[in-house]
Amino acid sequence: MSEQVETAPAPTRAPTRDVAHLIIAIGVVLTICYVAELVLVVILVATLLAFILAPIVDFLGRFRVPRGLSSLFAVLIFMGLIYGITYASYNEAVNFVQVFPKYSERIRTTANSMRERAESLNPFRPATEDKNVIKVQPSSPVTELVTRGFSSFSQAAFALTFVPFLIYFMLSWQQHVRSATVMLFRMEHRHTAYVTLGLISRMIRSFMVGNLLIGLLMAAVSVSVFGALHLPFFLLVGVLSGFLSLVPYLGIVLALLPPLMIGLGQMESGDLAALSVAVIALHFFAMNVLYPKFLGNRMQLNPLAVTMALLFWGWLWGGMGLVLAIPITAAMKIIFDHVDSLKPWGTWLGE
Repeated sequence: MSEQVETAPAPTRAPTRDVAHLIIAIGVVLTICYVAELVLVVILVATLLAFILAPIVDFLGRFRVPRGLSSLFAVLIFMGLIYGITYASYNEAVNFVQVFPKYSERIRTTANSMRERAESLNPFRPATEDKNVIKVQPSSPVTELVTRGFSSFSQAAFALTFVPFLIYFMLSWQQHVRSATVMLFRMEHRHTAYVTLGLISRMIRSFMVGNLLIGLLMAAVSVSVFGALHLPFFLLVGVLSGFLSLVPYLGIVLALLPPLMIGLGQMESGDLAALSVAVIALHFFAMNVLYPKFLGNRMQLNPLAVTMALLFWGWLWGGMGLVLAIPITAAMKIIFDHVDSLKPWGTWLGE
């Protein structure tokens, strides 16, 4: 009768160790994102702009123009466009700066009057107040969220000088960077990496071009509406309001601020109400009609994932985080969908 030899089971890795490694990795990534905020934001902004200019490079490539030369031409077009917009709005901006003290005084007077009326209706208001006491009003959370993003103006200005160079090298070395990135993976994963990078590129390009077209259309309509209502500086304010409306969730508030600040004390209450209704209607039209038309389901993100992404990246990077949250999350979903161990997370993020 033969004896059966029992074999010891193969050692398995403790699940707690995997969870600990995952938590440490997430903590390291978040720390890098927080500490290197300025560098990462500049690189991501340059990447998004490069995807907008890439069709110009591809078009010139059909005529056998060297990629370096066509990339330089695309960057020069971008810088010329920025200069043209700045020059066209310079006179408008100078006039606005000259009369801004008058507007600020009227806005302050109207705001104080409205605040006094609101305080008079407060049942918990103290009976007497010491007028000699100086009260410090805390800043609004929305204001802090929007104004965050760069630690100082000098650092932001210095970092923005790198944007044209980053765009040029991203365009001229696009094929090299893509192939070199694919070579970082093992042979069996290179095809998946190549497909994933292609999908991310198409997603970002469609996102940027779609937002640009929607912003231009909304700016044109806003300028027309503000001009019809005889709003001062309607050209500058209309363009600003149209593009601010594209900011996720806070867009409707940001789009209302410029026209209301200019119109307050200059326009009748009925015109201000009509102005507000026009901005709100235009925002909802863009979000419910234009966005599905131009972008469709290319983001493939569910509303809960989008909301959480906006909350997280807005908390981490402020206003720039709100702008970059959707493309970052959509790129993460594409990566999750092509990695077997991360597919459940991609499904969770999807529609």
